[in-house]
Amino acid sequence: MKFRLNVAIAAALAILSLAGTMVLPQEARADQSDHLLNVSYDATREFYVAYNQLFAEHWKKQTGRTVTIDQSHGGSGAQARAVIDGLDADVVTLGLASDVNAIAEKSKEIAPDWEKRLPHDSSPYTSTIVFVVRKGNPKNIRDWDDVTKPGVAIVTPNPKTSSAARWGFLAAYASALDRAHNNEPAAENWLKKLYHNVAVFDAGSRAATNTFADRGVGDVLIAWENEALFVQRAHPNDGYVIVTPSISILAQPPVAWVDANVAKHGTSALAKEYLTYLYSPTAQRLVCENGYRPVDATVLAACRTHFTHTELISVARFGGWKSAQAYFADHGLFDRVSESN
Repeated sequence: MKFRLNVAIAAALAILSLAGTMVLPQEARADQSDHLLNVSYDATREFYVAYNQLFAEHWKKQTGRTVTIDQSHGGSGAQARAVIDGLDADVVTLGLASDVNAIAEKSKEIAPDWEKRLPHDSSPYTSTIVFVVRKGNPKNIRDWDDVTKPGVAIVTPNPKTSSAARWGFLAAYASALDRAHNNEPAAENWLKKLYHNVAVFDAGSRAATNTFADRGVGDVLIAWENEALFVQRAHPNDGYVIVTPSISILAQPPVAWVDANVAKHGTSALAKEYLTYLYSPTAQRLVCENGYRPVDATVLAACRTHFTHTELISVARFGGWKSAQAYFADHGLFDRVSESN
């Protein structure tokens, strides 16, 4: 029998998840000008642990001051809602531009032009969506059609709470439209077959990874490319195989400082430098080492991480995120193709 996690409970727990340290109440923060809270999405945990150390060294060299950086991780949509509801983030490093837009529009705490304040639409790295299969690839998963076959159990985050799942949905839909020659009803029917095979919808990408790799559930994990590489690093003896589909999505996870909060905390210069330094060659090399695709072409060309070439479709194919968000609204395309599950 198929089973599901209680997404509402899992999302609430994910919001409270912290890597390495506890978020302090605003009144408990000491020397706030040297203290940041980075509210991020699931798959960035290890990267920001390493980056925070790198940035602290840079900040110390530049200013002579010591910085403390707290992290909060969960599904990107759930994290955005937490900031809207009052989580005191100085910076957000989320999985979707639409999640940052939601904070800007609903809380007014981020300037509307945030996307133009840093290079590459405020996305210092990119990623894409791939499959992770078990040793020997026993279900012979090679491309999108293979994950819709009877008897294939899929593990994926839930698009209602996870950016990885929304990127994955768009990657699958782009592939379906391509094969159906842009026949939308045919592509929708194909998506129904795919989501019929989902055994578990988790709240976020790391929860889905844990379900697949630690609990042994499912035949294929649909995941961020960097998360797939993490699975291989974390389980070096288990023979996990990464399969890159012939068509996937150009995922651009964005970053932004939270204008209202940095003004309140006195952390404006610190927060801006924290995000700007992500574009430095040193940080871009760290991006590569953690399985993300650097936006610095020189660093990308020298990157030792193997990024499989595939056709990457931009979200512009769907009219940008303002249009694509409609797929995930109540009674939208995602609800229609998953309602039987």
